[in-house]
Amino acid sequence: MRVLLRNPRREVELAGGRPVRTVLAELGLAREAHLVIRNGTLVVDDAVLDDGDVVEVRPVISGGT
Repeated sequence: MRVLLRNPRREVELAGGRPVRTVLAELGLAREAHLVIRNGTLVVDDAVLDDGDVVEVRPVISGGT
């Protein structure tokens, strides 16, 4: 699968067939601090990511008044 990371911007290739939480752990990213979008759709922790997927990982941004 192709994983597009934002902040810092980079792209990595990973083997598919693993859940979101496993992929994030392998990348050293905290699940609660990132959104995972597969082929344009937000996915949950236990969704399995496959070899043909394009996955975007975006940091969660909050704040403001």
